[in-house]
Amino acid sequence: MHRHYNGLKTALLFGLLGAVVLLASFFLFGRSLTALTIGLVIALAVNLGSYWFSDTVGIRAMRARPVTEAEQPEMHRIVRELSARANQPMPRLYVSPTMAPNAFATGRNPQHAAVCATEGILQILDERELRGVLGHELMHVYNRDMLTGSIAAAMSSVITYLAYAAMFFGGGNDRDRGGSPIGAMLMLFLGPLASGIVQMAISRTREYDADEDGATLTGDPLALASALRKLERGTQVRPLAPEPQLQSASHLMIANPFRAQDVGQLFSTHPPMAQRIARLEAMAGRPLGR
Repeated sequence: MHRHYNGLKTALLFGLLGAVVLLASFFLFGRSLTALTIGLVIALAVNLGSYWFSDTVGIRAMRARPVTEAEQPEMHRIVRELSARANQPMPRLYVSPTMAPNAFATGRNPQHAAVCATEGILQILDERELRGVLGHELMHVYNRDMLTGSIAAAMSSVITYLAYAAMFFGGGNDRDRGGSPIGAMLMLFLGPLASGIVQMAISRTREYDADEDGATLTGDPLALASALRKLERGTQVRPLAPEPQLQSASHLMIANPFRAQDVGQLFSTHPPMAQRIARLEAMAGRPLGR
């Protein structure tokens, strides 16, 4: 597992995006200590709230419902086996009614985690492939990736809020504070762009990590590779509509849920599927766990 590296990335993300928020506050409101404090408090509050309630955001966005073992015996059996193998508590299991094939995990820690699969993915994958996907999702939980994703999404919202607040309230018009309308305009566009790039980079890295760690957990990297091939085709045939609430949860999902024309590959939070499959196929040619 990559717990050490994910922890380091989380700390760096806190620092980097926190610095962007403070820099945005400076450009928008000048040297006002009050403005900087407001920016910091907002950033911390949004991060804490996003992290604490992260197990409900994606579930609500996908209109998912909890499923019992009688309803989904295969899903329960696989997750129970893999959780026991990892010596971790079993998460809550959900199914989303959408036919768009996908899956995601969310929650602030293994004790408050949820794993969700769509009706679509349950229809197109066989048991071996589903096991590979669920192993991938469990590793997101065990590597605490939900914290990283929540911070990135929350900070992006904070930066955008600060920029719009400055424009609305005329931030920077007081020359004594050192702010300027030009600074406000720059931060309106550059702030969210910078935080989006950081979010994209972190999300791509953790997808690679979850692929590798999930394949190690299941002992079958080719099963996940096969599932990813089916998901690549399935998400293009049955994509999700790029609605705001779904876009905010899309970084949680194992495959990009939107059509290629709906989200640019350059700024996608998911690495290219071909590269993920190639890494898993290469992994199958060496002892697992190396």
